Amino acid sequence: MTSNPFLQTWKTPFEVPPFNDITPDHIGPALDRAFEGHLAEIETIAANTDPVTFENTIDALELAGSLLTKTASVFYNLAGSDTNDALQALERDLAPKMAKHSQAVSLHEGLFSRIEALWAIKDTLDLTSEQARVLDLTRKGFVRAGALLEGDARERIKEIGQRLAVLATQFSQNVLADEQVEALHLTDEADLAGLAPSLVAAAAEAAKERDKQGWVITLSRSLIEPFLIQSTRRDLREAAFGQWTSRGERGGETDNRAIAEETLQLRQERAKLLGYETYAHYKLENEMAKDPSAVRKLLTDVWAPAREMALADQAKLEALAASEGANIKLEAWDWRHYSEKRRQSEFAISDDEVKPYFTLDAMIDAAFATANRLFGLSFKQRDDIPVYHPDVRAFEVLGPSGEHMAVFLGDYYGRMSKRSGAWMSAFRGQRKLGEDVRPIIVNVMNFAKPPKGEAALLTLDDVRTLFHEFGHALHGMLSDVTYPSVAGTSVARDFVELPSQLYEHWLMVPDILRTHARHAQTGAVIPDDLIDRLTAASKYDQGFATVEYVASAMVDLDMHDGTTDGTSDLLAAEAQTLERIGIPSAITMRHRSPHFQHIFSGGSYASGYYSYLWSEVMDADAFAAFKEAGSPFDADVAAKLKTHIYSAGGATDPAALYTAFRGRMPTVDALLAKRGLDKAA
Repeated sequence: MTSNPFLQTWKTPFEVPPFNDITPDHIGPALDRAFEGHLAEIETIAANTDPVTFENTIDALELAGSLLTKTASVFYNLAGSDTNDALQALERDLAPKMAKHSQAVSLHEGLFSRIEALWAIKDTLDLTSEQARVLDLTRKGFVRAGALLEGDARERIKEIGQRLAVLATQFSQNVLADEQVEALHLTDEADLAGLAPSLVAAAAEAAKERDKQGWVITLSRSLIEPFLIQSTRRDLREAAFGQWTSRGERGGETDNRAIAEETLQLRQERAKLLGYETYAHYKLENEMAKDPSAVRKLLTDVWAPAREMALADQAKLEALAASEGANIKLEAWDWRHYSEKRRQSEFAISDDEVKPYFTLDAMIDAAFATANRLFGLSFKQRDDIPVYHPDVRAFEVLGPSGEHMAVFLGDYYGRMSKRSGAWMSAFRGQRKLGEDVRPIIVNVMNFAKPPKGEAALLTLDDVRTLFHEFGHALHGMLSDVTYPSVAGTSVARDFVELPSQLYEHWLMVPDILRTHARHAQTGAVIPDDLIDRLTAASKYDQGFATVEYVASAMVDLDMHDGTTDGTSDLLAAEAQTLERIGIPSAITMRHRSPHFQHIFSGGSYASGYYSYLWSEVMDADAFAAFKEAGSPFDADVAAKLKTHIYSAGGATDPAALYTAFRGRMPTVDALLAKRGLDKAA
């Protein structure tokens, strides 16, 4: 154990994990030691005979478990972004252990009695607003974990928690296993009909990674979506789309239907034990929405105009296909293909024209430059900072006066060892309690890796993803609170997407584009005419985009608030919702239930997939503040944005934070206008 890196002081720059020294064999023993040490700290807090104070109870609790936090953050980040058989086996083994340990803390009677004693005298303690918020959230967390339950109910809540942890791990690993089976393996050049050279090169690189000849279309969005757009082979589009949408429901060991059904059943049982009508009522209690009715109203208000627009667009796409001699009923694997043709026709835009101006390196610089102009941050690439994979880039983040603010890791290319999607996470969070600790933040994406020596070319959607996740990263890096439990992105689920979605707006600011969007071969600045066409097309196909997203959010809500019963037949419940809302026949959910990792690979977005839309209501209104000030980089608005949104963490109620920034809460009107749905209503 003395040679275990987790049990040593890290002498790396900024104490970044020494990834080259860490093996899966180190993680289990370190966590065993961490569990033991953390419980000893909890016992010490609970057994303290001194009068209860905020310092000897909440402060002590916030600082406890440092080894656990340190080890678990490394483990779970690696398990998601660079996994292997050993890490996956460890993940399965640790899931119930981690849940059991969490329950040993949250259901510790002695600890909870001190929290209750502190709660009873809170009005006499002269707490700061942040301390009052932390105390409130801490007590709620214990109660919602079952601290007030007794007897059989208390034991059952423990069993449910441990079982849900196991199911979440199985669900996630099953999706990854299905994603490692390529959508298509192409061996004949005729199968490449319609594909751009950049996509052909990326598919060849994917084949090389798998030791195969020819070309491989993987299930990463950065490969399969361009294929569905470009391929003129309808049979291959259908085959690829079938692979993409059937993840988690192919039968055999990786089938997730029974796992999801059991998960739904256990969630509802837990909610009932805790006194809630449904799991959705339990989950939404601490969110801005507060209850399912508010979520349903938002989704319904947006669904009606989005569906109307999508149906009108579907008719136009079928007419376009017919004009080319394809007298077809438009299917889901056709939409992107014909929609791109329509977009090119109406706005004279094609990915072939756009992508050369959006190289990965330049867009990273664009995201950094935006943060510099808004918040005074600068980014210095450091080769001496350890990384967990050769493709990862490391940066020191400096503040306006050159002070160290954070470490930022960028992991941009897809690979077989990485789960799909894009996300932000932290290897270390920010806090001031005890000492000033600065964060280590990572962005993970799945862009197609280009052949060696060539630039990675991104679609406009890819660049939006990069800016989106960097917005999350800024939320973590600019965090300026005292208590770790409310630092960075530790906010209400339907508030957490505001900083990320808001940041996307700066991508299309002309100054940013003219400075950073330069042609990969010629270095020419993106033409004003192309910027104008991209801006004009920004609301194009929003009926489709909104329908596929809202359909997923509706299915999520229906399954968790009892509108449908997914506990006995997951796909029947999904179909029931889609039939009720009348989803257009040529559009599917953005995430089918058997691979809906947002809601089944853990519970963070369960009943909460709507939160992207809830946050979009705010982000559309928030960017308008800059427009009203006359500049997307207005210094006064940016300062308020930093103070009340990006730096504030969860130390204040999110509605109060937004109101402090904007002076009021927004309405859905700004969102409808942003998506162009106001004209469809």
